[in-house]
Amino acid sequence: MTRKTWLSGVLRRAGGVLRRRFGRVSYREKRRADLVTAADLESQRLILQSLRREFPGDDFKAEEDAARLTGAERLWLIDPLDGTANYAHGYPASCVSIGLLRRGEPELGGVYDPFRDELFLAERGRGATLNGRRLRVSGARRVADSLLITGFAYDRAERADFYLARFKAFLTRCHDVRRSGSAALDMAWIAAGRADGFWEFSLNPWDVAAGWLLIEEAGGKVTDFDGRRWRDPLTLGARTLASNGRVHAEMLRVLRGVR
Repeated sequence: MTRKTWLSGVLRRAGGVLRRRFGRVSYREKRRADLVTAADLESQRLILQSLRREFPGDDFKAEEDAARLTGAERLWLIDPLDGTANYAHGYPASCVSIGLLRRGEPELGGVYDPFRDELFLAERGRGATLNGRRLRVSGARRVADSLLITGFAYDRAERADFYLARFKAFLTRCHDVRRSGSAALDMAWIAAGRADGFWEFSLNPWDVAAGWLLIEEAGGKVTDFDGRRWRDPLTLGARTLASNGRVHAEMLRVLRGVR
């Protein structure tokens, strides 16, 4: 079995867990506003059991405190349920997200939205697809013509003014700003051309690894807030700017201009 075939299958199986448990879950807080449900844990167990069986030499790091970090050539970054707060409240905007890095570079990525039955897949050098159809980013050339997406980090109660200043800077320049509560879905939707740009602070590698490749293979761009491409596999997402590429430089200028 190829890794891409495995990825496609395990995303759908883990998504099946989310569908089956949806609307019937309790949750606990890992910290304020950072939730975990039984669905997170069951989805992760399914993914890791399959991964260990099929590719025992590969490393992995998953959201719910599971990792194998031996320095192997390949590293899987796994979010078994992205958008847990949505899920815990019965709000259907969640997904499973899995990205594969090879020597620090994205090689495979997949996001599965079980509520829309949408499977986003990307392979380095082979493009990005949605349910088998080729994806391309949008054609917007100015922030003024853009629909943007963002999210707020878990320290938002303490740093609300900091995040809202950047939200206001974009809101007053673009068509509108959305907030879905799932960074992995946000990035998949940038790849699909449904929105033009996305920014967020303090994401984790498993939140963004799949979306990184989806966007690049669909013709877009992903960097930090200094415009630099990510390098350290374990700090991906600390400052995430993703776009169709055409509005990227302008979005960087807006972020740099907020004090």
